[in-house]
Amino acid sequence: MTILVDADACPVKEEIYRVAERHGAHVRVVSNQVFRVPVSERVKRVTVSDAFDAADDWIAEAAGPRTLVVTGDILLADRALKAGATVLAHTGKPFDAASMGGAVATRAILADLRAGMDGPLGGSGGGPAPFRKEDRSRFLQALDRELVRLSRAVR
Repeated sequence: MTILVDADACPVKEEIYRVAERHGAHVRVVSNQVFRVPVSERVKRVTVSDAFDAADDWIAEAAGPRTLVVTGDILLADRALKAGATVLAHTGKPFDAASMGGAVATRAILADLRAGMDGPLGGSGGGPAPFRKEDRSRFLQALDRELVRLSRAVR
């Protein structure tokens, strides 16, 4: 099993390393910046170019049935699901084929709304909600659950 991490904005990298070690999973930390990763044969840093969506493209191409992708990017989640991967947001929310159409549509609507905003927020909206302790706990539970499920599917 391999965990592919969309690392640039991922607040749960340390948690991923710990849970992956416990399950014997490999981790690929993918970004266009250099991140420090633990010294481990199971954890590898993948630094891609700073071209638009280079990290997303690498993850989407590497995704498959024995991979778990961690991302907050809805469009990357959609691509990874289509490749057969299991996908979790860093809040622990699972992405699945049933919810993806609505998520992509909502993303497009919100992007259009932000683009038309005037005032102090401009086109930026307000950004995502702050990351909370409950999100971290929910992520840890979901990651453990999905790694157990993936390991059983292999047997």
